[in-house]
Amino acid sequence: MFARLTIIFFLLGAILPVYTASAETDVERKSRLEAELQQVERQILTQQRLVEDTQLERQSLERDMTLIQGNIKKTQLGIQARSIAIAQLSDQIGDKEEVLKILEERLSRQQQSLADLVRKSAAMDDFSLLEVLLSRKNFSEFFSGVAQFQSIKEYLNESLDVLHGIKNDTNEQKNSLENKQETEAEMKHVQELQKQEIQVKEKEKAKILTVTKGQEAEYQKLLQSQQKTASELRNALFELLGGGGGIPLPEAVRLAQYAESKTSVEAALILAILEQETNLGSNLGSCVYNDIRGGRPVMHPDRDAPIFLAVSEILGFDARTRSVSCPFMSGGVPSGWGGAMGPSQFIPSTWAIYGGIVNVGNGWVYSQTDDAIRRINGTGSPANPFNNQDAFIATALLLRDNGANGSYAGDRLAALRYYSGWGGASNPANAFYGDGVMNRKAKFIGQIKVLNGG
Repeated sequence: MFARLTIIFFLLGAILPVYTASAETDVERKSRLEAELQQVERQILTQQRLVEDTQLERQSLERDMTLIQGNIKKTQLGIQARSIAIAQLSDQIGDKEEVLKILEERLSRQQQSLADLVRKSAAMDDFSLLEVLLSRKNFSEFFSGVAQFQSIKEYLNESLDVLHGIKNDTNEQKNSLENKQETEAEMKHVQELQKQEIQVKEKEKAKILTVTKGQEAEYQKLLQSQQKTASELRNALFELLGGGGGIPLPEAVRLAQYAESKTSVEAALILAILEQETNLGSNLGSCVYNDIRGGRPVMHPDRDAPIFLAVSEILGFDARTRSVSCPFMSGGVPSGWGGAMGPSQFIPSTWAIYGGIVNVGNGWVYSQTDDAIRRINGTGSPANPFNNQDAFIATALLLRDNGANGSYAGDRLAALRYYSGWGGASNPANAFYGDGVMNRKAKFIGQIKVLNGG
């Protein structure tokens, strides 16, 4: 692809003006943003180490105030890093749009050239070689006409090859642009969530200081008063996005512990991930797979829709009425795709990995031998992304495959991979997700202990 693009830009060089000063400014801006991002990322890592060290200390007013302030600082740095990353993405999107413009212009010229060659070829095909020979005064002109005919055929083939190359490059650039726009929209969405998180932490800090007046004894009394009893926890609800609302917390714990027994992924981590996903996606609303948002379907028409339709046929539900997640919207325009299903919020192409949906070349079908969830449950029916137990198992399987091992570092990394994939897990701008999951995990460890009478 890149080799062809190089040739295209070389050929366009004769007609496109070169602005050296502008290019230099772009290079300088790129360098400056990269340097700023690296500096912020170093600060985030330093802050992360401070927070982790503080967590090891005995719980006290001073320790918890330090933790709250440390998390606020880390979140602020995350917002700063994300702002720089968004600026970088915006520049890349602008570059992609310019490349697309050049490719589309060249595609138009190539199509016109191809049309001219087709017309010439058709005109020459109307004459037989005998007619061409009889129409010439001598053999020299005859052979010249034959050579011209062959040249047109060769140019026609070459033009078709170039046209296919440009079309492939254009499609690749469009897909890349779409992915970058999706990432940018998600970053902006997370940016708003992080700002809200800082506000919550600031209020929590102010409330603690007001109630305790900075006294350790008063803080210990506050902690005791905030601890929920087993009775209160038994009556609490655990909210599930895409799972039909809340279920009793003890039922959620039972499902998570069942998944833990089958995968060795801690129940508290499973609950933390599901709660984090619900919190992140709570503002997405509900769609159906073929809803139109901003002029296009909610669900990716090639990657996910065929699998979703296969799942609906296998499980016997109406795909046109089953709720799935909506895409992120930015200014009335969708960025990325919706289509996440059930409590685990897996898109169909991810669910297929664990739910036994396989591509046999001419479509997607169900394979019992590839249904890892059914195999774990030992049931006689295919895995269902809208079934709570199956969704808990799916979440646990993905966490296990992402490296969850019970340690703080291992579980945090698995959570980051759950959110941003293996490539984005090391990006400090995504640290908020791993931190949020681990905070929730600590909460659920305590609640499970209380429910168990510990």
